[in-house]
Amino acid sequence: MSGLKLGTRGSPLALAQARKVASAIEAAQRWPEGYVELVPFTTTGDKVKDRPLTEIGGKGLWTKELDQALIDGELDFCVHSMKDVESVRPAEIHIAAVRPRGDVRDRLIGAESIDRLKKGAVVGTSSKRRAAQLLRLRPDLKIVPLRGNVETRLKKVESGEIDATLLAAAGLKRLEITAGTAIPTEVILPPPGQAVIGMECRTNDTRTQSVLTTVNNQITYDCVMAERAFTRALGATCASPVAAFCVLEDGDLRMRAQLFSEDGREMVEDRAVFDCDDVETPAKLAHRLLAKAPESIRRLFAAQ
Repeated sequence: MSGLKLGTRGSPLALAQARKVASAIEAAQRWPEGYVELVPFTTTGDKVKDRPLTEIGGKGLWTKELDQALIDGELDFCVHSMKDVESVRPAEIHIAAVRPRGDVRDRLIGAESIDRLKKGAVVGTSSKRRAAQLLRLRPDLKIVPLRGNVETRLKKVESGEIDATLLAAAGLKRLEITAGTAIPTEVILPPPGQAVIGMECRTNDTRTQSVLTTVNNQITYDCVMAERAFTRALGATCASPVAAFCVLEDGDLRMRAQLFSEDGREMVEDRAVFDCDDVETPAKLAHRLLAKAPESIRRLFAAQ
């Protein structure tokens, strides 16, 4: 088998994640360093930074160029942050493996805690989930759009252009950046797929699938698939303020989920316990939440 071509976005974080995956595969297969070749792509989501994703096409903007190159056979597999991967994927593409989940918490940059933010503080985020969660806790905050890579966002806080922002703890760690304060998941629940690096290959490429499964973490895989089933049943998009986190506890998967109105004033929450290969119960949890949600929340989801 010749060397594998790994497709990835070209951002510093995406490249750091791809290198970790490549190294893990090379170690597992006893291949020489560099046998897995990184092929960086600049996606539409990377090119357009002055508008929210919701205005220009949603999560698919992070994946569509890589998807096409994978389907066309230019790549053997792709590496993604699973929170950025649409819950409905092309039939030709298979999520073959995930790495062990990192720290799922968000880190607050610019203050010691959400309570310590000054009154009327300007917080930069383009995440509908983070905006709703922050406004629910602090209705006085002013939320402004903020896109760009991690360094760009950190500089906006350092320069005083904004007072604060929230960034994923796992991403900061992968970039070896120590910044901000971790917010407990009891306060800010993460989005589906948070802190998980996933690998996709062609559905009919059994050779590459067998290689990728050697670095798969099955517990994380089961949790992420449950979270994705939940999101899929909601008809959620990047415009939908949704949080969900699944863990393995005492042999069962346990999921906590929340849906928000855009202004954070209204929220519905529920939990479910189910078996590791069960994707029906997460879907039922989604339908249960939508059934009891007010119109301000239901209108943000396609499965109404």
